[in-house]
Amino acid sequence: MKTLVLANQKGGVGKSAVATMLAHHLSQKGLRVLAIDFDHQGNFSSPMLLSKRPRDAGITSERLLNEPGARVPAGPFMLVPASDRLIFLEKEAAMHTPFARNFRSFVERVDADFDVCIVDTNPNPDIRMIAALVSADFVLSPIQLNQEAVDGVRALLTHSRVGVYKIKALLNPKLELIGLLPTMVEATPFQRANFRQLIERYLSLMIRIGAERVNWHRSRSVPPPDRPVRIVIPFPPRGRGMRPRG
Repeated sequence: MKTLVLANQKGGVGKSAVATMLAHHLSQKGLRVLAIDFDHQGNFSSPMLLSKRPRDAGITSERLLNEPGARVPAGPFMLVPASDRLIFLEKEAAMHTPFARNFRSFVERVDADFDVCIVDTNPNPDIRMIAALVSADFVLSPIQLNQEAVDGVRALLTHSRVGVYKIKALLNPKLELIGLLPTMVEATPFQRANFRQLIERYLSLMIRIGAERVNWHRSRSVPPPDRPVRIVIPFPPRGRGMRPRG
């Protein structure tokens, strides 16, 4: 099983929408999908439940953190929804290490039951995000083309507690950042300027789309933000190399 975390420390960037589309897409491709919502607002859980496509696992996501032996039934498309109790976990400082350890153990227990696990996280840099990143194979960061979001990329990477680089260096060496995914794109001068700034600062973090990334770099030109984007998520076909690396 491969585990993908959607993460951004700024809310309202379309993170839950991207998680929802990815979960449905991968399920339609025939992969066994486990969807987990760690955001107490439940913006990932609600549309998934309304679609009636995934099966409710019968357990809410805070239990994956605070119960050592938590389990979910195997199935082609399962959802572990959020609950209001998630917001209180950060206050239990003495339990943060057990929370992260419990979730990692859970991921290991369900490894053979699913091909893909998609985890939507809250925008706050708290224990929920840490636990998710410590157990993940990949992290994808949706980002809006506004100044606050562009400035927030630094926090995503280097935050003293939940920065992707720190988590990878100290707690989860197999963690890979897929890249930054612009969302809610409009071809306005404002967004074009911010897109140019994003390219200039973080070209290496943009998701590769064929050879276009090289062309952007060589020409120093920035393509319009309304250009269609094809995202390639590095999940192998079912039955090939689905075991975590490392």
